[in-house]
Amino acid sequence: MSKPVWIVDDDQAIRWVLEKALARADVPTRSFSQATDVLDALETETPSALVSDIRMPGGSGLDLLRQIKERHPRLPVIVMTAFADLDSTVSAFQGGAFDYLAKPFDVNEAVALIERAVLESAPEEKTVAGEGADPLQNNERWMMTQSASSAMQEVFRAIGRLSQSKVTVLITGESGTGKELVARALHGHGARAGGPFVALNAAAIPRDLLEAELFGHERGAFTGANTLRRGRFEEANGGTLFLDEIGDMPIELQTRLLRVLAEGSFYRVGGAQPVRVDVRIVAATHQPLEQRVEQGQFREDLFHRLNVIRLRLPPLRERVEDIPALANHFLAASARSLGVPVKRLTPDAISVLTRFDFPGNVRQLENFCHWLTVMAPGQIIERADLPPEIRAIELEQQAPHHSGAAAPNVINGGAASPMGAGTAGRSSFPAAAAAPAYAASAPAMPAANAGIPDWQGALLRETQQRLERGEPAVMATLTRQFERILLQTALDASRGRRVEAASRLGIGRNTITRKLRELGIED
Repeated sequence: MSKPVWIVDDDQAIRWVLEKALARADVPTRSFSQATDVLDALETETPSALVSDIRMPGGSGLDLLRQIKERHPRLPVIVMTAFADLDSTVSAFQGGAFDYLAKPFDVNEAVALIERAVLESAPEEKTVAGEGADPLQNNERWMMTQSASSAMQEVFRAIGRLSQSKVTVLITGESGTGKELVARALHGHGARAGGPFVALNAAAIPRDLLEAELFGHERGAFTGANTLRRGRFEEANGGTLFLDEIGDMPIELQTRLLRVLAEGSFYRVGGAQPVRVDVRIVAATHQPLEQRVEQGQFREDLFHRLNVIRLRLPPLRERVEDIPALANHFLAASARSLGVPVKRLTPDAISVLTRFDFPGNVRQLENFCHWLTVMAPGQIIERADLPPEIRAIELEQQAPHHSGAAAPNVINGGAASPMGAGTAGRSSFPAAAAAPAYAASAPAMPAANAGIPDWQGALLRETQQRLERGEPAVMATLTRQFERILLQTALDASRGRRVEAASRLGIGRNTITRKLRELGIED
């Protein structure tokens, strides 16, 4: 009989779910509620793999991971936690974890991961990392790299795997996605954390000064060079050099950069002696470098030299689930900086924010929150308090579109705005979906509710009528009906295929199975 998988979690529900799911996959299990029992059991036996929560009363899963790796370095350990943050992810990988599982997780994906760990139960022995750098202390950086999205979780995993490496990393992503924060995380959690982190934005420095900024200059190298000056490469010696907006670097400087990457040495401007440096390069760009290579604006050999490991940061519109937490964080940070009470967003206001496209990404959301801290009249931020651009776009989407009709003017009195004038009129909301067939029979909307989509208006009236009748459990009843319509419509559109329906609804396969069972829907 094969060795069992050990499950360690103080939450009985989590243990039960994994036990049942693994039993269906014919994987034997043994469960523990605390780390001390696991260590005692390891004195006499070992599992095929171990799945442990990170945060448990009476003991840390990371401490357990460390002790297990000291005794059984080949034992695959999967860590799981509801606190899906960068520091715990990196700490887990630095401690030798096989992989990282963020709660809530899809049970089928968890089982597949555990089965892979069992199959690879004798991997190459991993070196347990020593004490790494202090975790990122700055709360804003911590929050900027928080994410419940799977795309960002992959970035966190990559940072963990790359933390002890010197390999060159290319970070791509739109402006405002946090590329420098990821570069700092790669440095701060790595073996070079004790060395300098030096950043240079190639797009922000004039072409004729960029060479001296990078490589420094000797005294008398040019007019005004009265003293020797060390460049960014020398400043970053023993640490990390972050080259932001590398796609904007002039072609002639790209040749010099390529030589430094190949040889590890360079000459200062006006210098005759080579300067050797030990620097890890992390580059970033919002531009498609492959396209710039084809256009002859970026050297192909430099591109391949930089493109060893590529990390793509998703735009905020692809990680909508992070918007509420990020917004609350930025509101709190703005309040602290201004010395005022923290303002709170209503669920309705948050719903509007999550539908906004955010072309400026996280940076734009931060600017909005600064604006709200100053401009919102009350402590509770309603939909009507949101920046004018958001309200204008929302009203434009809700209003009927007639040929030649002018867009509504909602920027009352030219109110101050966190966005530039260049964004006016740009629709940052997705096109409104067509109303479902069952909404066509709804009665006409009252004038007070003009602008509300038909289905929301029908829901509003239904809620009012039930409340006026004094019905009990109105929320539970309407939520059940709402979910039934969603699920049945998705199943019809997917021809009864549950996995496809779940994907189109943005939920897991186990979630749709449970909901169908609860609602008594037979597909």
